[in-house]
Amino acid sequence: MKKYWTGGLSAVLLLNVLMACGNAPAQTALPNPPEQQNKSQKAVPDRTSRFSDQLGLQPHREETERFIMSKMYGPYGVYTNYQDSDESDTAATGHEVLSESAGLLMRYDVLMNRKDAFQTEWERAKQVFELASGFSYRYSPKQDKKYTINAAVDDLRMIRALYDAGEKFHSAAYTELADTYGKRFSSYNIKGGKLYDFYDDIYKVTNDFVTLCYIDLTTLKRLPLPSTEKETLISNMQKIIEQGYLSDEFPFYETRYHYSTDTYHSEGINTVESLLTILSLSEAGLQKPASIAYLKQQVKAGTLYGKYDKKGKPQNQIQSTAIYAITALIGSALKDADLYGDSIQQMEKYRVTDKNSLLFGGYGDAAAIQAFSFDNLMALLAYAH
Repeated sequence: MKKYWTGGLSAVLLLNVLMACGNAPAQTALPNPPEQQNKSQKAVPDRTSRFSDQLGLQPHREETERFIMSKMYGPYGVYTNYQDSDESDTAATGHEVLSESAGLLMRYDVLMNRKDAFQTEWERAKQVFELASGFSYRYSPKQDKKYTINAAVDDLRMIRALYDAGEKFHSAAYTELADTYGKRFSSYNIKGGKLYDFYDDIYKVTNDFVTLCYIDLTTLKRLPLPSTEKETLISNMQKIIEQGYLSDEFPFYETRYHYSTDTYHSEGINTVESLLTILSLSEAGLQKPASIAYLKQQVKAGTLYGKYDKKGKPQNQIQSTAIYAITALIGSALKDADLYGDSIQQMEKYRVTDKNSLLFGGYGDAAAIQAFSFDNLMALLAYAH
């Protein structure tokens, strides 16, 4: 029975938890919109202060933050969707909340030097998502259901936010919390020097693979592990990422790696996932020059699409806010002002500038009155760099 259940769970997780690299479903990305009048001016920021401030984006950031906190925030955190639902779908919908969103907002609060806001968000996240083994990836208020599965990428994001808070706010208490949760994470999601996507708190099982965009090398290096164990972990995970590189012609990455068969597997190449992998490598100084050159070219042209085949042929013409928000983060990590500025310019095509719209200041489809947490929070995070 357990063998059957585990296999079934893995299939479900590919539709659910693995979407934590970007929880908005692919079909929610918006098609290319017309040019908007309120486009950010192109400028070259200096490298000693926040890129977005040098581009004069503070009003845009404040409008987006105001939209999220006034229109997409409830007693349990940031809504997954602006539109409500009965919260009974396989994937998170409506006013369900995700630990992904809490972690992104915590990281934003640190970047903006808001200790009180960070503490409030952390306390809320802990209350809503904490399990014995980690953080639930999802909570449904209407179903009063805390899902018993964590997602390694989301746990690592919250642990990273705690470490960053310890440094930013000069707080040993936050650093100690990060170590505590880092130790717990390591005991459930790391086995034999390998990272696993999820752990189920009820059935006490993990999956048998790792999704490459879950491998946050920066945070893994900060986990409180014995030096030999940490070296083995980082070596293993770095090797898995680097060998998942497709080619210099299409410099993206495979989706996941299966430990039991020592093979990679991708159902097409999801752009958000590959971009998050490139971001992790960029933060660690391990980016492929071909990847960055490709991104700079495609971003400048506004031609980064949501999904490709392994040869680099677009599988759709869909674009999204999150795609360009992540390339902005890559630009920030590399201190590449051009990549950051071009990315923000493309990202802002999706910003709702009509003051009469319910979505004013946010990112979404104003006509359908649809907005999603991942797009909006990634844009907010991009603005904070």
